[in-house]
Amino acid sequence: MWEYTEEVMDHFLNPRNVGEVPDPDAVGEVGNITCGDALRLTLKLDEQERIVDARFQTFGCASAIASSSALTEMIKGMPLMDAAKIKNQDLADYLQGLPDQKMHCSVMGMEALEAAVADYRRRKGLPVVEDPGTRLAAMPGGKVVCKCFGVTDTLIERVARDNRLTTVEEVTNFTKAGGGCRACHPDIQAILDRVIAEREQADKIAADKPRKLTNLQRIRLIEETIDREIRPSLQMDGGDIELVDVDGGTVRVALRGHCAGCQSANFTLKLFVEEKLKEFVEPDLTVEEVKA
Repeated sequence: MWEYTEEVMDHFLNPRNVGEVPDPDAVGEVGNITCGDALRLTLKLDEQERIVDARFQTFGCASAIASSSALTEMIKGMPLMDAAKIKNQDLADYLQGLPDQKMHCSVMGMEALEAAVADYRRRKGLPVVEDPGTRLAAMPGGKVVCKCFGVTDTLIERVARDNRLTTVEEVTNFTKAGGGCRACHPDIQAILDRVIAEREQADKIAADKPRKLTNLQRIRLIEETIDREIRPSLQMDGGDIELVDVDGGTVRVALRGHCAGCQSANFTLKLFVEEKLKEFVEPDLTVEEVKA
C-alpha cells in the first residue's frame, strides 16, 4: 500500500480544474492509456501570455490525478514561459512528496506542460525553444530506449540530470523506463554513466570556484578578519579600525587613533586592510575610507 501525503490525497479526492478549457490556446497530451497513464492539459492565455485557466483530463492512478490537479493550481496566473521552467520536483514538492515508485506522475505533468507550451508557440509561428531555461529542447525527439513504455533517451537523460538519479531503478520510478521486459536496462545504465560523469565534472568545477557568500556571511567574515588579522597589527602602532558599512563588494571603514589622518593611511587601507580581506573573505572586495 502506498503512503500518500495529505496533499496528494486531497488533490486525488477533490481534484481541481477537471475538464477541458473551451477553445484552448494550448494543448499538451502525453502518455498512453495502454501504458497505464495519460494526461491532456489545456490552457487559456490572456494578451500578455499569462495563464488565466488550466484544466486537465487524466487517466491513471491517484498520484497521476493528484499531480495533474496540483499542476493546474500551480500554473494558473503564471506567465507561460515562467510556467515552462517548472520541473517535476517542483510539482512533487507542491504535493509534499510522492512515493518513489510514483515520481513518474510528476514527470508526466512536466511533460504535458512542456507539450502545451510547445503547442502554443507553434500556433503562433514561434520557435519552440526561445529561452534555454524553459527546458523545451528536443521535444519531441530522441531515440526510443524503452519500447515497453515508449520512453526516449532524451527524457531519461533530462530526468536523470534534473533529479540526480544514479540507478536504473530510480529511472524506472521517474519515467517507467525499464519497468517492463528490462531489455533496455543496459542502455539506461549507459545513459546514467554518461550523466553521472558529467555531473561529477560539473561538481568539481563548482567546488573549485570561489564560494558565493550571502551578505550576512560576508559581514561576519569581514568582522572576524578585522578582529583577528588586522586590528592587532594596527593597535601595536597606536591605531585602530572600525567597520562602518558593507555594500556588496565595497567595505567602508574608518581609521582610528594614530592611523586617522596618517599620510600612509591609503597604503594601509589598500596594501594591508584590503589585501587581508581579499585573502580571507572574497578576492574581489574593495576598501574605502570613511572620514569621521
